[in-house]
Amino acid sequence: MKITLTALSTKNLATLAQRIINSSQSGNYTIIEGHPLLTALATSYSTYDAVYTKLTYSGKGKEVAAADKERDAAFSSIKAFLNGYRKLPFAANHTDAEALYIIFKQFGLNLDTLSYSAQTAQLKKLIEELEKPENTQRIENLTITTAFNDLKTKHQAFETVFAEQAEANADLRTIASASSTRKELEQRLRSYFSLITAMKDMPEWSKLYYDLNEIVKAAKNSTLSANGNNTPT
Repeated sequence: MKITLTALSTKNLATLAQRIINSSQSGNYTIIEGHPLLTALATSYSTYDAVYTKLTYSGKGKEVAAADKERDAAFSSIKAFLNGYRKLPFAANHTDAEALYIIFKQFGLNLDTLSYSAQTAQLKKLIEELEKPENTQRIENLTITTAFNDLKTKHQAFETVFAEQAEANADLRTIASASSTRKELEQRLRSYFSLITAMKDMPEWSKLYYDLNEIVKAAKNSTLSANGNNTPT
Protein backbone atom coordinates (compact mmCIF):
# COMPACT_ATOMS: atom_id res chain seq x y z
CA MET A 1 0.00 0.00 0.00
CA LYS A 2 2.50 2.56 -1.27
CA ILE A 3 1.66 6.03 -2.48
CA THR A 4 3.36 9.41 -2.35
CA LEU A 5 0.70 11.46 -0.62
CA THR A 6 2.54 14.73 -1.20
CA ALA A 7 2.17 14.15 -4.96
CA LEU A 8 -1.63 14.18 -4.74
CA SER A 9 -3.59 17.33 -5.49
CA THR A 10 -5.60 18.78 -2.61
CA LYS A 11 -8.78 17.41 -4.16
CA ASN A 12 -7.36 13.93 -4.76
CA LEU A 13 -5.98 13.73 -1.24
CA ALA A 14 -9.42 14.59 0.12
CA THR A 15 -11.04 12.00 -2.15
CA LEU A 16 -8.57 9.31 -1.08
CA ALA A 17 -9.09 10.00 2.62
CA GLN A 18 -12.86 10.05 2.23
CA ARG A 19 -12.92 6.72 0.37
CA ILE A 20 -10.58 5.08 2.86
CA ILE A 21 -12.74 6.21 5.76
CA ASN A 22 -16.02 5.27 4.09
CA SER A 23 -14.76 1.79 3.19
CA SER A 24 -13.37 1.23 6.67
CA GLN A 25 -16.63 2.36 8.28
CA SER A 26 -18.88 0.49 5.86
CA GLY A 27 -19.78 -2.11 8.47
CA ASN A 28 -17.95 -4.87 6.63
CA TYR A 29 -14.87 -4.71 8.85
CA THR A 30 -15.77 -4.90 12.51
CA ILE A 31 -12.09 -5.48 13.33
CA ILE A 32 -11.31 -1.81 12.64
CA GLU A 33 -14.48 -0.16 13.94
CA GLY A 34 -13.72 2.26 16.75
CA HIS A 35 -9.96 1.92 16.32
CA PRO A 36 -8.14 5.05 17.56
CA LEU A 37 -6.21 5.44 14.30
CA LEU A 38 -9.39 5.35 12.23
CA THR A 39 -11.05 7.84 14.57
CA ALA A 40 -8.03 10.15 14.36
CA LEU A 41 -8.01 9.86 10.58
CA ALA A 42 -11.70 10.74 10.36
CA THR A 43 -11.15 13.76 12.60
CA SER A 44 -8.23 15.01 10.50
CA TYR A 45 -10.20 14.53 7.30
CA SER A 46 -13.15 16.48 8.70
CA THR A 47 -10.88 19.42 9.52
CA TYR A 48 -9.11 19.24 6.17
CA ASP A 49 -12.37 19.01 4.24
CA ALA A 50 -13.60 22.20 5.91
CA VAL A 51 -10.64 24.28 4.76
CA TYR A 52 -8.86 22.69 1.78
CA THR A 53 -11.03 24.41 -0.81
CA LYS A 54 -10.73 27.80 0.84
CA LEU A 55 -8.38 30.32 -0.68
CA THR A 56 -5.71 31.96 1.42
CA TYR A 57 -7.92 35.01 1.28
CA SER A 58 -11.65 35.47 1.06
CA GLY A 59 -11.90 35.25 -2.69
CA LYS A 60 -13.39 38.75 -2.82
CA GLY A 61 -10.33 40.18 -4.51
CA LYS A 62 -12.04 40.30 -7.91
CA GLU A 63 -15.07 42.07 -6.44
CA VAL A 64 -12.84 44.65 -4.79
CA ALA A 65 -10.87 45.21 -8.00
CA ALA A 66 -14.08 45.59 -10.00
CA ALA A 67 -15.51 48.09 -7.52
CA ASP A 68 -12.25 50.05 -7.58
CA LYS A 69 -12.27 50.10 -11.38
CA GLU A 70 -15.78 51.54 -11.38
CA ARG A 71 -14.96 54.34 -8.95
CA ASP A 72 -11.77 55.06 -10.95
CA ALA A 73 -13.88 55.46 -14.08
CA ALA A 74 -16.33 57.78 -12.31
CA PHE A 75 -13.45 59.90 -10.98
CA SER A 76 -11.68 60.03 -14.34
CA SER A 77 -14.86 61.05 -16.18
CA ILE A 78 -15.46 64.10 -14.00
CA LYS A 79 -11.78 65.03 -14.05
CA ALA A 80 -11.67 64.83 -17.86
CA PHE A 81 -14.84 66.90 -18.20
CA LEU A 82 -13.56 69.64 -15.90
CA ASN A 83 -10.16 69.72 -17.60
CA GLY A 84 -11.74 70.10 -21.01
CA TYR A 85 -14.49 72.54 -20.03
CA ARG A 86 -12.19 74.92 -18.17
CA LYS A 87 -10.24 75.44 -21.39
CA LEU A 88 -13.31 76.90 -23.15
CA PRO A 89 -13.23 80.57 -22.14
CA PHE A 90 -16.45 81.38 -23.95
CA ALA A 91 -18.41 78.49 -22.44
CA ALA A 92 -20.93 79.28 -19.70
CA ASN A 93 -19.64 78.66 -16.17
CA HIS A 94 -16.15 77.72 -17.37
CA THR A 95 -14.77 79.44 -14.25
CA ASP A 96 -16.69 76.93 -12.13
CA ALA A 97 -14.95 74.15 -14.00
CA GLU A 98 -11.59 75.81 -13.33
CA ALA A 99 -12.34 76.13 -9.60
CA LEU A 100 -13.41 72.51 -9.31
CA TYR A 101 -10.42 71.30 -11.31
CA ILE A 102 -8.10 73.11 -8.90
CA ILE A 103 -9.74 71.15 -6.07
CA PHE A 104 -9.13 67.93 -7.97
CA LYS A 105 -5.47 68.92 -8.34
CA GLN A 106 -5.31 69.62 -4.61
CA PHE A 107 -6.25 66.05 -3.72
CA GLY A 108 -4.38 64.45 -6.60
CA LEU A 109 -5.21 64.14 -10.27
CA ASN A 110 -3.70 60.66 -10.20
CA LEU A 111 -5.37 59.44 -7.01
CA ASP A 112 -7.04 56.69 -9.09
CA THR A 113 -3.58 55.11 -9.45
CA LEU A 114 -2.89 55.02 -5.71
CA SER A 115 -3.24 51.99 -3.44
CA TYR A 116 -6.74 51.13 -2.27
CA SER A 117 -6.20 52.66 1.16
CA ALA A 118 -4.49 55.83 -0.06
CA GLN A 119 -7.09 56.37 -2.77
CA THR A 120 -9.94 55.84 -0.32
CA ALA A 121 -8.51 58.43 2.06
CA GLN A 122 -7.94 61.05 -0.64
CA LEU A 123 -11.25 60.44 -2.40
CA LYS A 124 -13.10 60.77 0.89
CA LYS A 125 -11.53 64.20 1.44
CA LEU A 126 -12.22 65.24 -2.15
CA ILE A 127 -15.89 64.33 -1.86
CA GLU A 128 -16.18 66.21 1.43
CA GLU A 129 -14.69 69.30 -0.21
CA LEU A 130 -16.98 69.04 -3.23
CA GLU A 131 -20.01 68.76 -0.95
CA LYS A 132 -19.41 72.22 0.48
CA PRO A 133 -22.20 74.63 -0.54
CA GLU A 134 -20.10 76.75 -2.88
CA ASN A 135 -18.82 73.67 -4.72
CA THR A 136 -22.23 72.02 -4.81
CA GLN A 137 -23.48 75.13 -6.58
CA ARG A 138 -20.63 74.94 -9.09
CA ILE A 139 -21.47 71.30 -9.76
CA GLU A 140 -25.09 72.23 -10.36
CA ASN A 141 -24.06 75.09 -12.66
CA LEU A 142 -22.12 72.61 -14.77
CA THR A 143 -25.02 70.09 -14.65
CA ILE A 144 -22.78 67.29 -13.44
CA THR A 145 -24.68 66.54 -10.24
CA THR A 146 -25.61 63.09 -11.55
CA ALA A 147 -21.97 62.33 -12.33
CA PHE A 148 -20.90 63.49 -8.87
CA ASN A 149 -23.57 61.37 -7.19
CA ASP A 150 -22.39 58.42 -9.26
CA LEU A 151 -18.84 58.95 -8.00
CA LYS A 152 -20.09 58.97 -4.40
CA THR A 153 -22.15 55.83 -4.99
CA LYS A 154 -19.23 53.98 -6.60
CA HIS A 155 -16.91 55.05 -3.79
CA GLN A 156 -19.35 53.81 -1.14
CA ALA A 157 -19.80 50.53 -3.01
CA PHE A 158 -16.03 50.05 -2.97
CA GLU A 159 -15.81 50.78 0.74
CA THR A 160 -18.56 48.24 1.42
CA VAL A 161 -16.99 45.36 -0.50
CA PHE A 162 -13.51 46.25 0.80
CA ALA A 163 -14.81 46.06 4.37
CA GLU A 164 -16.44 42.71 3.61
CA GLN A 165 -13.13 41.41 2.28
CA ALA A 166 -11.26 42.59 5.37
CA GLU A 167 -13.79 40.89 7.64
CA ALA A 168 -13.73 37.67 5.65
CA ASN A 169 -9.93 37.61 5.64
CA ALA A 170 -9.87 38.07 9.41
CA ASP A 171 -12.26 35.13 9.79
CA LEU A 172 -10.12 32.94 7.55
CA ARG A 173 -7.01 33.65 9.60
CA THR A 174 -8.68 32.11 12.62
CA ILE A 175 -8.95 28.79 10.78
CA ALA A 176 -6.00 26.43 10.67
CA SER A 177 -4.21 26.81 7.34
CA ALA A 178 -4.82 24.19 4.65
CA SER A 179 -1.10 23.38 4.57
CA SER A 180 -0.96 22.47 8.26
CA THR A 181 -4.16 20.42 8.12
CA ARG A 182 -2.89 18.65 5.00
CA LYS A 183 0.31 17.59 6.75
CA GLU A 184 -1.71 16.20 9.63
CA LEU A 185 -4.04 14.31 7.29
CA GLU A 186 -1.11 12.85 5.37
CA GLN A 187 0.49 11.64 8.62
CA ARG A 188 -2.75 10.07 9.80
CA LEU A 189 -3.15 8.28 6.47
CA ARG A 190 0.42 6.95 6.65
CA SER A 191 -0.12 5.67 10.16
CA TYR A 192 -3.38 4.02 9.17
CA PHE A 193 -1.85 2.44 6.07
CA SER A 194 1.05 1.13 8.18
CA LEU A 195 -1.38 -0.50 10.58
CA ILE A 196 -3.42 -2.16 7.83
CA THR A 197 -0.27 -3.31 6.00
CA ALA A 198 1.26 -4.76 9.17
CA MET A 199 -1.91 -6.78 9.83
CA LYS A 200 -2.66 -7.84 6.23
CA ASP A 201 -1.58 -11.47 6.77
CA MET A 202 -4.14 -11.94 9.52
CA PRO A 203 -7.33 -13.55 8.12
CA GLU A 204 -9.70 -10.98 9.58
CA TRP A 205 -7.60 -8.11 8.19
CA SER A 206 -6.68 -9.34 4.71
CA LYS A 207 -9.88 -8.36 2.90
CA LEU A 208 -9.74 -4.88 4.44
CA TYR A 209 -6.16 -4.54 3.25
CA TYR A 210 -6.94 -5.54 -0.33
CA ASP A 211 -10.01 -3.33 -0.52
CA LEU A 212 -8.13 -0.30 0.75
CA ASN A 213 -5.17 -1.11 -1.45
CA GLU A 214 -7.42 -0.87 -4.51
CA ILE A 215 -8.50 2.61 -3.38
CA VAL A 216 -4.86 3.61 -2.98
CA LYS A 217 -4.03 2.26 -6.44
CA ALA A 218 -6.85 4.31 -7.96
CA ALA A 219 -5.54 7.44 -6.27
CA LYS A 220 -2.01 6.67 -7.45
CA ASN A 221 -3.20 6.16 -11.02
CA SER A 222 -5.03 9.49 -10.94
CA THR A 223 -1.70 11.16 -10.20
CA LEU A 224 0.05 9.25 -12.99
CA SER A 225 -2.68 10.22 -15.46
CA ALA A 226 -2.47 13.87 -14.45
CA ASN A 227 1.27 13.76 -15.15
CA GLY A 228 0.70 12.20 -18.57
CA ASN A 229 1.99 8.79 -17.52
CA ASN A 230 -0.59 6.02 -17.63
CA THR A 231 1.79 3.19 -16.95
CA PRO A 232 0.87 1.50 -13.63
CA THR A 233 3.62 0.92 -11.09
